[in-house]
Amino acid sequence: MPGFGCNMLAAMFLLPLLLNAVLGFKLCPSTCLCYESSDLVDCRSRGLTRVPSSISHGTWLLDLSGNKVTEVHTRSFIGLWSLKILLMSNNSIHILHPQFLEKLDLSFNRLRWLPQDFSQGLYSLQELRLSHNLLQHLDSKSLEDCGNLKKLDLSYNHIRGLDIKALSSLSRLSFLNLERNSLNVLKDGQLNRQQTLEVLLLNYNNISKIEAESLAPLRRLSLLGLRGNQLEHIRFKTFLKLQTTSTYLQMSLNPWICDCELQRIFGKINHVRHLHVEDYKDIICHAPAQLAGSLLASMDSQLCIAETASVLVITITVMLAVIGALVKAERNRKNKQASRSVTFSPSSCATLLTEC
Repeated sequence: MPGFGCNMLAAMFLLPLLLNAVLGFKLCPSTCLCYESSDLVDCRSRGLTRVPSSISHGTWLLDLSGNKVTEVHTRSFIGLWSLKILLMSNNSIHILHPQFLEKLDLSFNRLRWLPQDFSQGLYSLQELRLSHNLLQHLDSKSLEDCGNLKKLDLSYNHIRGLDIKALSSLSRLSFLNLERNSLNVLKDGQLNRQQTLEVLLLNYNNISKIEAESLAPLRRLSLLGLRGNQLEHIRFKTFLKLQTTSTYLQMSLNPWICDCELQRIFGKINHVRHLHVEDYKDIICHAPAQLAGSLLASMDSQLCIAETASVLVITITVMLAVIGALVKAERNRKNKQASRSVTFSPSSCATLLTEC
């Protein structure tokens, strides 16, 4: 009987644990809404400071947007084997260790950098949103395990540079948004592995230079956004290397220096069958001063005509100056010869002897 009593006592303690283990798949945090039929857990804007416990093991979407979470640890998601989508935008996250996911939204947080092991365990990740953070640099190892990533949003950060191999593991990337950062140069080699990239948004950075081979690997690019940068001039060959079926370019709101060469380059681009400057009619001249505020498209070939006329005027002026100089030199030569013949002529010598 004592043994039976002990067994009963043990069963009483173990029963709740067993029930929790069995029913754990149906648990729901008291502050959240759970949709059992679709395995969604909605914890939006609940004032949470950490990831809640007692989340159903079968949950595949967890929405923690609009809370006050500052740190995300691996142990926060123990047992959530089915979790595919994690939404944590509009929190205060500055430290994180992610999990096995297909979609991860960390936009509108306070991330200043991504740890080198950030992508560890994210082999299935297909969409990563990191917009509206405080990122300043993208390390070469931060995303090295995200080989299946298709969409990457890094807009509205403070990124000044990308390691040359920062995107090298993202060979399946189709969408890359780097708008509203502080990039200065689009370098050769940065996009070597992005042959499947379809959309590249670089609008509103500080880009003043696009290196000759930087766009060459992009064989499927359909949209390239370069609006609102610091481009004054471009090279035709750089864009000609875009061997795509059809690519739309956004080029307005740059401080263009309008001259004959720039007009020729845009003219050539517009005549390439697969290239289309989407906002060509909105391209405004920034310099020279007499053209500031003028639309490049409204000038047709005037810049080249004016430049040709200026060259002709300068050429004629130079030629006239050279001819004038030659005439003057010839005149001076003749005058010197005449003066010498007068000084040493026989008649002048005879006159001098007679006077003597």
